[in-house]
Amino acid sequence: MKKIIGTLLVLFTCVNMASAQKFGYVDTDYILNSIPEYKAAKSELDRISGDWQKEIEAKYAEIDKLYKAYQAESILLTDDLKKKRENEIVNKEKEAKDLQKQRFGVDGELFRKRMELVKPIQDKVYNAVKTVAEKAGLAIIFDKNSDITMLYASPKYDKSEDILTYLGYNNKGKK
Repeated sequence: MKKIIGTLLVLFTCVNMASAQKFGYVDTDYILNSIPEYKAAKSELDRISGDWQKEIEAKYAEIDKLYKAYQAESILLTDDLKKKRENEIVNKEKEAKDLQKQRFGVDGELFRKRMELVKPIQDKVYNAVKTVAEKAGLAIIFDKNSDITMLYASPKYDKSEDILTYLGYNNKGKK
């Protein structure tokens, strides 16, 4: 009996403590897409990525052309010439794959460019979230665009506009 009362007392205390906590949430996609600098950075990254993708596709088109020419002429080529053409095609494929990895790999140029252009904006938003949460006395702010799924979110706890206001933007993304 004492264990049950003790367990209920602990449970009651935990529920009271949890209910005293204040929570909020933000929509980081909405916030970021309301910031002109972020839109410009994203456009720049899309442009760079598109240019690099076209460059890589051109290399693969050249490789495909070389391979088709090799297939058409292979009957007429000597073994030495066949080997030379095969090596040329293999080397071009390796160059294209290396370029693709250099541009789009885990630590590639696109990743570094994204860190250069987007990370400072994300850090600014994070710092604003932290400041707004502290001023509002919130224990936790969720990002409704992250892996945490919210089944219900009351609009009164949406702090996205507060973050934009703190950053100096109105709801249309203008300072």
